[in-house]
Amino acid sequence: MAGFEVEKNSENLVYGRTPILKDVVMHYCPGCSHGTIHKLIAEVIDEMGVQQKAIGVSPVGCGVFAYNYIDVDFVEAAHGRACAVATAMKRLSPDKLVFTYQGDGDLSAIGTGETIHACSRGENITVIYINNAIYGMTGGQMAPTTLLGMKTATTPAGRDAKINGYPFKIADMIAHLDGVSYITRQSVHTPANVRKAKKALRKAFENSLDPSKGLSFVEFVCTCNSGWKMPPVEANKWMEENMLPFYPLGDIKDE
Repeated sequence: MAGFEVEKNSENLVYGRTPILKDVVMHYCPGCSHGTIHKLIAEVIDEMGVQQKAIGVSPVGCGVFAYNYIDVDFVEAAHGRACAVATAMKRLSPDKLVFTYQGDGDLSAIGTGETIHACSRGENITVIYINNAIYGMTGGQMAPTTLLGMKTATTPAGRDAKINGYPFKIADMIAHLDGVSYITRQSVHTPANVRKAKKALRKAFENSLDPSKGLSFVEFVCTCNSGWKMPPVEANKWMEENMLPFYPLGDIKDE
């Protein structure tokens, strides 16, 4: 109806962008999962009312500019060292919500040692792990999580176990460590999965504000349609058919 306007107020607001997610254009490729995960992090921090307590640690990788998009304090770590930096931040400021944001190359290749020992010590932090089975930023090389037979820039004929070894599931590996209290594997490729992922992320953040809890680990199985050389919709389908059977979703450990 011409001239008809609806007053916007808290009573009739169905959805609004959290101010913790900055109103800027992200640098990620169209279809990338990073933007959705950034949104969830910002929303959970907002809903928990902990913006002034939150400290993120950025990786080396596609998520390196997370501090440009999520309006909380951030520290930039050297490649693979995010868990070590987060350990220092949390021990110096135990009342803070400290989280890392890392890709599979950063966390489970060059950063494997820092990650496993932080888990073993039970550092009271949240580790957010982006698993897209490839090195997305540097040209699409094989990552530790690359599936057998999967083609990358460094495995053009497909990953061969005899040459490249087997992909490993770091979430399952650290489940055996007593210092880890919560491990979950989620995705954001459907609205239903986004809702589940948000609940899991909130649980992890709440654990990181509870001194009786150890480390919380949230893995996101994601696509990299640019690195995989697929359109976004096709990449989501490929992930469902190939990655999710090998990296099944759900809670792995909850203590």
